[in-house]
Amino acid sequence: MPKFNHAIVIGASSGIGAALAEILARDGCMVAVLGRRMDCLRALAEGFPGLILPFAHDVTNTDEIPPLFQEVTKQLGGLDLVVYSSGVMPEVGPHEFDFEKDRQMIEVNLLGAICWINQAAIRFEHVGHGYIAGIGSVAGDRGRAGQPVYNTSKAALATYLEALRNRLSRHGVCVATFKPGPTATEMTEGLHLRGAMPVEQAAQIIFDKADRNGEHYLKATHRVMFYVIKRIPSWLFRRLHI
Repeated sequence: MPKFNHAIVIGASSGIGAALAEILARDGCMVAVLGRRMDCLRALAEGFPGLILPFAHDVTNTDEIPPLFQEVTKQLGGLDLVVYSSGVMPEVGPHEFDFEKDRQMIEVNLLGAICWINQAAIRFEHVGHGYIAGIGSVAGDRGRAGQPVYNTSKAALATYLEALRNRLSRHGVCVATFKPGPTATEMTEGLHLRGAMPVEQAAQIIFDKADRNGEHYLKATHRVMFYVIKRIPSWLFRRLHI
């Protein structure tokens, strides 16, 4: 019997979202996959006939989300899991302040998440059951100089998900926040990250813990490391360049 029966994965064209959709489908879950690149979504669906339903969608088009949520849920025949995995991180130079890049990160990483997850919250609170998973990042744990607005978007997402968890847990709804560290995805391939976690491994951990309330780092060492990092005084954090 599948762990989840009907799921929506937003941001499934590649990366963690695509890998997670595959894991869900292999487990027998019907999955609606959403993203801007319909060719990638169709290729994903071809591997799992009848289990993966592709929908082209740009999360910055927030006006279309409420009716699309209803249509996707109807086509799935039910819903018990919503995963928000969409995210962008354009390259930002050390002396660059580009509002258009900043706007894009806030719209995709945060506002799109809020709009989609609000719809899930309304439904799940009403029925008294459901699972919400948001893919954040360890980048949201401190305000690093290299990516001010990316850090901000992930920090705000974590706070939003915590507030929903506090609001919805008494109604039988689970809200899980996942904080990957460096992960080998399309978004990070130009960063030449050392020791990046394979995307399939990250997706498997998220699948395993998507039914558990709370914040989840994908490595136990990160939980300890960021417990310490979050408590470093700002004046010292600036000097450490970490």
